[in-house]
Amino acid sequence: MRDPNVLRSVAGQLSPARRAADLRRLRAERFDVLVIGGGVTGAGAAVDAASRGLKVALVEARDFAAGTSSRSSKLIHGGLRYLEQLEFGLVHEALTERGLLATRLAPHLVRPVPFLVPLPAGQGVRDLPARLLRRAYYGAGVAAYDAFAGLFGGGRGMPLHRHLSREGARRVFPSLRSDGLAGAIRYHDGQVDDARLVITLARTAASLGVTVVSSARAVGLIRQAREVTGVRVRDLEAPPGAPETEFEVRARTVIAATGVWTDDMSRMLNDVGLRPGVRVRASKGVHLVVPRSAITGETGLILRTATSVLFVIPWGGHWIIGTTDTDWRLDRSHPAASASDIDYLLRQVNTVLDRPLTTADIEGVYAGLRPLLAGEADSTSKLSREHAVIEPMLGLLLVAGGKYTTYRVMAADVVDRAVRRLGGQRVSRTADLPLLGADGYAAMWRDRADLARRHGLPVGVVEHLLERYGSLTLDLLALIDADPLLSSPLAGAPEYLAAEVTYAARAEGALHLEDVLTRRTRISIETTHRGLESAEHAAELMGAVLGWDAARRAREVTHYRARVEAERQSQLMPDDATADAARLGAPDVRGYPADRGADDGAAGLAR
Repeated sequence: MRDPNVLRSVAGQLSPARRAADLRRLRAERFDVLVIGGGVTGAGAAVDAASRGLKVALVEARDFAAGTSSRSSKLIHGGLRYLEQLEFGLVHEALTERGLLATRLAPHLVRPVPFLVPLPAGQGVRDLPARLLRRAYYGAGVAAYDAFAGLFGGGRGMPLHRHLSREGARRVFPSLRSDGLAGAIRYHDGQVDDARLVITLARTAASLGVTVVSSARAVGLIRQAREVTGVRVRDLEAPPGAPETEFEVRARTVIAATGVWTDDMSRMLNDVGLRPGVRVRASKGVHLVVPRSAITGETGLILRTATSVLFVIPWGGHWIIGTTDTDWRLDRSHPAASASDIDYLLRQVNTVLDRPLTTADIEGVYAGLRPLLAGEADSTSKLSREHAVIEPMLGLLLVAGGKYTTYRVMAADVVDRAVRRLGGQRVSRTADLPLLGADGYAAMWRDRADLARRHGLPVGVVEHLLERYGSLTLDLLALIDADPLLSSPLAGAPEYLAAEVTYAARAEGALHLEDVLTRRTRISIETTHRGLESAEHAAELMGAVLGWDAARRAREVTHYRARVEAERQSQLMPDDATADAARLGAPDVRGYPADRGADDGAAGLAR
């Protein structure tokens, strides 16, 4: 439970000392709810359960958002294509959540981003009726999108759509090819740094008294007769052979929010003859990152393809281009982008750009896996983004499927089931619970020039911090006031400050160099060197907080270099099988491959 005498920002710090204390609590206490999985749904479930006054613990095998939740399209959106699939309830639900995040829960992390829907011109005057019909069709779809969000609702958080002529479309997006363009429709959706939202959720959970531990992998269920009473956990940061590396965590209810690893639960229940009753298919989504200078435009684009949609998304000084939508049955911890994935995305986007992109333009590539509820459809692009909550065994709840935007709804649904099991009438409060950094953000943004002047920093630097940390920016400014050297840019990554690396290790639960360069910051995908030029400086800053000696710093840098090389090699391979083999050439920094054979059936549980 949260100590009311401690500020939320302080109570939510995931420091090295906090991890040690929370490990002791895991071993010694019994919890109302134990959540397995530190992605957006798991972290959201921990916040929801704690907000209802329950005693909660959260364990994650790797880093927060290390799986799907850091590899999305970085959008908080309803999904225009789901309107075509007649999933009106899903669209309305997602747009409602978009409004909540943008206006109340996380306005410092979720903000509007404009998109164009280009309209094809067709062939001459004879195609005029068809052209008008296309504009009416797409216009009706975007109008319905606005309507589902609430046309006049103060909580929608996004401007309304508008129609543009061909000249108007070219003015806001000069890189659009003029041939074959009849005009466009401009609308808005929400954008988020997905990994930062997850770490903010984890910290918000910690501020509410949740025991939060990463690098703690669930390796088995504890049962009494046919009821789950806890989980066996392995501390992946413990030295080899250390006592209590594995221990039992007791809980009245276990919630598994494990995304694409949900099917692993099936194997864990086989020995008692139970089937969970839900199956998840992994769909691989690959994204490219190119510099802002490669494309001239003020908005994003959404394009129709033969199988799905393609986004071109403004991302600070970069563009994100994605995504693919293909079945993936190989290693789920490190999905690999192949050369064919990259070629596909370049071909698709080049159909509308006046200057074609090439591989030479690419700064970064990342691949993620969507957890889709398995159905009868052959194509993953046709599977539903609905979610399911099931109880395959007393004391064990699984939540699966869904989409990033609706994480809060998924979390509330699974905790509702837990509350019914535990007894009581506690209802979800998370629709009115701002995440850390949201309180006071609007005032600080309004007064950002004065804030910058008081701390002797450029206004642009303060804006950068506010858009990543919200009102928690004061914590970073305090670090800089105490050590002005931390105001300097990180080596090889001038968009980020040295203070952000120190803060990641001190307050955001970062345990490894990879955690900082790929998730607390996005240096691994935003620089052509993929973070290699930043690794030594970042390791030095982290080491000062985490007590790394020279040998440990060197190991972290060596591992990170191997990871980058493996990813680069995988992106040269022609297909999924060869790309997967190349990516697996670099071992996981948390040692998962070393003990893969010991209990492979449980390996993915807390990913």
